[in-house]
Amino acid sequence: MPHALVRRPGPSLADGLLTHQERVPVDVDRAVRQWRDYVAALDSAGWTVVEVEPADDCADAVFVEDALVLFEDLAVVTRPGAPSRLPEIDGAERTANELGLDLARIVEPATLDGGDVLKVGRTVYVGVGGRTNDAAIAQLDSLLVARGWTVVAVPVTSVLHLKSAVTALPDGTVIGHPAHVDDPHAFAKFLAVPEPSGAHVVLLGGDRLLMAADAPRSAGLFRSMGYGVIEVDISEFEKLEGCVTCLSVRHRS
Repeated sequence: MPHALVRRPGPSLADGLLTHQERVPVDVDRAVRQWRDYVAALDSAGWTVVEVEPADDCADAVFVEDALVLFEDLAVVTRPGAPSRLPEIDGAERTANELGLDLARIVEPATLDGGDVLKVGRTVYVGVGGRTNDAAIAQLDSLLVARGWTVVAVPVTSVLHLKSAVTALPDGTVIGHPAHVDDPHAFAKFLAVPEPSGAHVVLLGGDRLLMAADAPRSAGLFRSMGYGVIEVDISEFEKLEGCVTCLSVRHRS
């Protein structure tokens, strides 16, 4: 069974960091309900949901993808670019260890947020310019080249993370909203989508996609391409620059 690692929202969620958006009120109770619906969607799609221990002192801890990146059976424990998020990694590392994964760690002076890492086939695109630096590129390359991965640095300037701008469809096509993508030509195949949140999809297996409910035109585009689309409301997390990808870490064993 594939596993999806998640971490429930903490009481200080509304105080999460912001870089490219203005702060607006966050309804934490509604966010918890939305998180439960997100988890239920993963469960219904056949994923075994594993909860990482809470990190209630960290407002952004629900965005668990930033703490851990998985490359088959290798779990890379990140070193988040925001110092306040460093305590998030310990619980994620323990969960990866409990799942029997090999462990590696990003170390100083490198900083890496998992939201900056997009895997397409055996290519690992890594966004540089915000929370992730060049030293992280070098460390990832050293960890992954022997495992058959190619690491490619791409610029990120207008959004928080690379996967705030682009994700990829099952056939390897990278999708993004043009206003948020620094260099569409960095990717072998690129498809523009009509809404910013339409650029964010979680691959559920087969031709199934999980995406936010506020991108109906993008959802229609994907359905016209033959994909099955499941939509979830994550509006409270979007107020904190979150998206569907950053709420879980997926492992296909």
